Amino acid sequence: MTASTHSKPSPALAFVAKAIATAGGAGYVPVAPGTAGTAVAVPLAWALSDLGPLAYGLITVAVIVVGIVAAHIADLAWETHDSQRIVIDEVAGYLVTMALVSRHDWIALAAGFVLFRVLDVVKPPPARWFDRSMPGGPGVVLDDVVAGIYGAGLLWLGMHWMTGQTH
Repeated sequence: MTASTHSKPSPALAFVAKAIATAGGAGYVPVAPGTAGTAVAVPLAWALSDLGPLAYGLITVAVIVVGIVAAHIADLAWETHDSQRIVIDEVAGYLVTMALVSRHDWIALAAGFVLFRVLDVVKPPPARWFDRSMPGGPGVVLDDVVAGIYGAGLLWLGMHWMTGQTH
């Protein structure tokens, strides 16, 4: 599924998909849109801080699934593949990064931000494989989910080491 093998979505569907894929417009930031997308996710993770692990996990999975669909449709509308404007993948990856630690803790939120950004750029295996090998929305989003899984484990270890607390 590449942008060139599918027809363009309707204008209404494209509008909704672009709004989601750009995380409400953060993806239009001209410099470092991925960082802007991750920044959008920080207050979202904080707002979800009172949820238990199951509810937080379900919301994170919903963001991933909706993000995959929106990224695919937005790329079709723009006739691109993995446009830099698409930052819902950073939102999803950051939410995954924050899954195992207290989202009330501003140190954890900030450390998760930095850690996820580094991992998103480095793309440890198999993140790079997802990025390069999977077509469409899954390829756009799942590499960030993998980076988020790495981030969740490393952040949990770091916070546990620093404070002895994980939640």
